[in-house]
Parts: sequence; structure tokens; C-alpha cells
Amino acid sequence: MADTGSPQQEPRLIRTLRKDVPAVWGEVRRVGVRRTLNRSFADLQEFYLTTPRRERLAGMGAVKRTLYLWLWLLKALFLKLAPPRRLLLLCSFWLMWQGRIQMNAGDAQVSIGLQPLGVGVLLLILMLELKDKLLARNELEAGRAVQLALMPDRAPSLPGWDIWLFTRSANDVGGDLVDYLQIDPSRLGLVLGDVAGKGLPAALLMAKLQATVRALASECASLDEFGKRVNRIVHRDGLPNRFATMVYLELAPDSGRVRLVNAGHMPPLLLKSGTVEELARGSIALGIVADADFVEQQVELRAGEMLVVYSDGVTDAMNRAGEFFGDERLRATLAGAGVATAEGAGQRVLTAADAFTGDARIFDDLSLVVLKRLA
Repeated sequence: MADTGSPQQEPRLIRTLRKDVPAVWGEVRRVGVRRTLNRSFADLQEFYLTTPRRERLAGMGAVKRTLYLWLWLLKALFLKLAPPRRLLLLCSFWLMWQGRIQMNAGDAQVSIGLQPLGVGVLLLILMLELKDKLLARNELEAGRAVQLALMPDRAPSLPGWDIWLFTRSANDVGGDLVDYLQIDPSRLGLVLGDVAGKGLPAALLMAKLQATVRALASECASLDEFGKRVNRIVHRDGLPNRFATMVYLELAPDSGRVRLVNAGHMPPLLLKSGTVEELARGSIALGIVADADFVEQQVELRAGEMLVVYSDGVTDAMNRAGEFFGDERLRATLAGAGVATAEGAGQRVLTAADAFTGDARIFDDLSLVVLKRLA
């Protein structure tokens, strides 16, 4: 059937530029020109240069460092292009370097400038690279839409509990899993998982883990058996050198008992009376060993106490100086949460982590599950 909708209107160039100028100027005024440029160059070095080369640059003088930085960036750019585009780039450089050529036209000699042609070839390469980027971004946005549709759009409601769930991807798609399922009227399951790696491969394995958890949660008599069966499937269907950590919890209405199984994840933190305690460490991560054993843990929460499950995107959040947010800052932040709601405690952690990282690039997905026992 033909599309009878109105055609997509092409953006107006002048109007777009008018919107761009105040947006960019506002960002520059907020951050500063120097910090903006430094951040851009830091991102370029992080993407294009290997760790040994970045370490070599750090030990050079200012002039030598600038020279080698541009040389290595151009070389890396050249090598990352597809072969036809590498040849086109060489051609554009040659045309711009040649300047002009002289040609005889009968008795007259004609001089032809080659720089515009060189610039045109360079713009052609840029347009081809931009096309590839936009196509990939469209696919990632579609994947992100699917991933968001699989995630819960609100926190669960359970008598006697205040529950808050949060996840934020570092890239367009992420490898963290935050989900819940009402197994039966007396059992609510919650899961926080973290797949090793980033991007699309991690997101696909995360979707597989979510489907496995949802399929098995109601079938297993104990969490020990649940952990074993999830692990066997992840090991069987996983990718080489890919694994996942997971904390799966079950709550009952109007009861402070929490049953959980920890598969290689950071131990949840228990907040009570202004102190932060770490629960016992769990078993091995999912997908590493086919026949691994998993042990159910139990903890009893009294009124006002909270349990916090988090991904390493919290503690591994890094600032521009290369420092990690770390366990101590997390515990200090939670210890000051007082009698906040579950969401209040979680937002306190997010605010502290974001203030610590500042304008540094985010490298890892960040997820939180906060449970508070009500009176």
C-alpha cells in the first residue's frame, strides 16, 4: 500500500544554523573554550591512539608532543578508512599539494587550479563516512527502542516495600539488565545483571539473559537450582570470552525477608542505623563454567532499612584525572542518605557519581536497584 502520509520536510539550512549558534555558544560559555578543545582532543586520543602511544605522548615535551599527536592521529585516521577511501584521501592530498597544472591549448597556455578538486574529493570522503555513521546510528536507535521496550517502564508496587529501579547506558545500547516479574501473588522477582563488554554484542546477550531469567524464575523450586539453570543456558548459548554477572532477588508482600542469589556480582549493600554493611560474596559469574554451583542467601530487613544493588558503572565512574568513584565514596554517599525514600537514596548516588565525573566521558552502563522496608 502506498504511503499516504505527508513527506518528511527537509530542514532549512539558515534556520538550523540559527539554532546551532546559541546552543554551541552556550556550551562554550559553560565549559570554556580551552576545556572544550581539551576534551575533544582527549576523546580523539582515546579512540584513535593505543595505550602505549598515549603513554609516550605524556612523556614528551610540548612541541614534540603536538607534532607526534597530529602525526599519529592522521595515520590512525588513514588506516581506519576503507581501502577505496584511503586512495581517495591520498588523491585529495596530492591534488591540494600540486596546486596548479599548466596545459597547452593551441597557442595559449592554460593554468588550472587543483585545490578545489582536492577539497571536493575530501568532502566526498566526509560525506561517505557520514552516511555510514548515520546508517549505523539509525540501526542502533532502533535497537535502543527495542531494548527500552523490554525494560520496565515503572517500579513494581509491593505491600511493605518501597522499590526503585534505574539503568543508564553509556552508549546507544547497553549491557546492563534491570527487570522485575510478578511470579505469583506471594513472590516478586527482581534482577540486576551486567554483561561483560559494551555495545551491541553486550545488548544482545543481555536480552538473552532477560528471556532466560523470565522463563526460569517460576519453574525452579530454589534459587540454587535457578542459578545453575540460568548459568548452563548462558554458557551453552553465549559468545567466547563473554560472561555476565547477576543478582536475582525475591520479595514477599509485608515481609522483610529477601532471598537472593549472586552470580559473580558486587555484593549488595545493606543500610541500617546509619551504617553500610556488605552482604556475603556470591558465586562465579554466569557463562564461565558450565556446571558451577550457586548458593541462595537470605537477609531480613527491618522497617527503614534499605538494600542497594548496583552495577560497576557506579564505582568505576571515572573523572578527568583518571580517579574512580570507588567503594568508599559510594558507602559514604549511602551512609548520608538518612531516612530517604528508595528513589531518594538512588538519586543521591546518581548525583554524587555525576558530580564526581563532571564532563568526563562515560565508559560504562550504570544501574541501581534500591529496596526499602516500610513500617
